[in-house]
Amino acid sequence: MVLQQNRIGAERNPVCYTGSSSRVRTVAKLRISIVQYLNTAPLVWSFTNGPLQGKYELSFTVPSQCAEDLRCGRADIAIIPAIEYQRIPGLAILPDIAIASKNQVRSLLIVAKKPIEQVQSFALDSSSRSTQVLTRILCAEKWRIAPQFFEALPDLPEMLQQADAALLIGDPALRISIGIEKDSRPGEPGQTVCQTATLGIPSSELLYVYDVVGEWCALTGLPAVLAVWACRREIATPELSADFMASRDFGLSRVGEISYEAAQDLELPQRALESYLRQNIDYSLGAENRRGLELYFHYAAKLGLIPQAGAMEWAAVKSEAVKL
Repeated sequence: MVLQQNRIGAERNPVCYTGSSSRVRTVAKLRISIVQYLNTAPLVWSFTNGPLQGKYELSFTVPSQCAEDLRCGRADIAIIPAIEYQRIPGLAILPDIAIASKNQVRSLLIVAKKPIEQVQSFALDSSSRSTQVLTRILCAEKWRIAPQFFEALPDLPEMLQQADAALLIGDPALRISIGIEKDSRPGEPGQTVCQTATLGIPSSELLYVYDVVGEWCALTGLPAVLAVWACRREIATPELSADFMASRDFGLSRVGEISYEAAQDLELPQRALESYLRQNIDYSLGAENRRGLELYFHYAAKLGLIPQAGAMEWAAVKSEAVKL
């Protein structure tokens, strides 16, 4: 979902307050970089449509760019691909908030021209970071293949002209999941088979579709944590954590409203979008999700995709950050 900034975008005027010297000082709002997909909307609904509207400066982009915004100092807080926590120094994670999934996610898809075990080349959505790593882990650890990987813009026909398989994330992938529901059939375990024509590709060939989180869960028995809120350690205050947890709770109480708005924007059925937000996405970061995240970091380090995985540091909830 591309949040409509002309309607819900953040105002950019500075906040002023009166200090002890009775002189008016200008204080810049903290800057938040937000993924523009539907699955992020419940996390930020209070910032865009609720009680916290106007408190922070908001910008909207794709996951890979959110990480770059935080890395380069263009943002103070960002919803970043989970893998980027291990690649950007000096960060804390806001507690008990994530974009995760415990079974199938429907918005992270591999679409292949042949069964996955036969794939030799792989086009990876350049918007992605965490799911690129998940895909590489699955290739190495589950499917035992070593294809040639390269990044590409998320254009499925173009990707499949260049490679045996394509990774798509976010709303484009969700659109495919919804689109093939009626005109597909189960294949091998974890595999959905459809005609290329079902996805608007002029050909009579078959396509093999895999849900990335479903395959991760089959491999590990644990959820996949896809994105976390992260910020610079020095601003990781209890007040900040409270605002972001409150925004998450506000959004989850308004999933029907969010789904209605998204259905107009994406031209997809409201019921399907509401089901996606309620059943496929988990917005918590409890013990089971943290175990899944730790295992994900372990596999990424094993494959040389990150250095040795460092311990996670959590933003303060009461008085100080907690390290696990």
